[in-house]
Amino acid sequence: MAYTLSQLSDDIRSALQADPGPAGKQAVCAAVSKALVDPAFIDQHLTADQCRPRKVLYEDPTLGFCICGHVYENAADGAPHDHGTSWAIYGLAIGDTEMTDWKIVRPGDGTNPILVERERSYVLKPGDAHFYPAGFVHSPKRSGPTKLIRIEGGNLDRIQRSNIRAA
Repeated sequence: MAYTLSQLSDDIRSALQADPGPAGKQAVCAAVSKALVDPAFIDQHLTADQCRPRKVLYEDPTLGFCICGHVYENAADGAPHDHGTSWAIYGLAIGDTEMTDWKIVRPGDGTNPILVERERSYVLKPGDAHFYPAGFVHSPKRSGPTKLIRIEGGNLDRIQRSNIRAA
């Protein structure tokens, strides 16, 4: 039987209510991984028609987390960024994404951006889900078509992100 969006949102809510800390986020990663390997879930929710490049599939009215679908048809090299005050989980369904973690070498201020330098890179493959705490700087690089689920701790449409630049 296919894993449904309703089941995914219930599993995320249960995990975060049981533990809003890092262990709860790892439980969310496990739930997201379950959706990432379900062909019926991918076929229903991660389509170019509705998720190019991002669509909020579900926003929890109580905890505020969002389940977002992303469909990218071309290669891209993303800039270093954070999600402001929100945490995020990236999960790959189709394609590979090279993720780079960045360390802050100079804090920003109202005038100057935060300066960062590369710390490490790794590849997310289909079925992988990775947790990024609030304020954690990272960047994705896609070499081809990619479909992913991103869980946002809060809807990023309403969260200001930091001004970040590679040193």
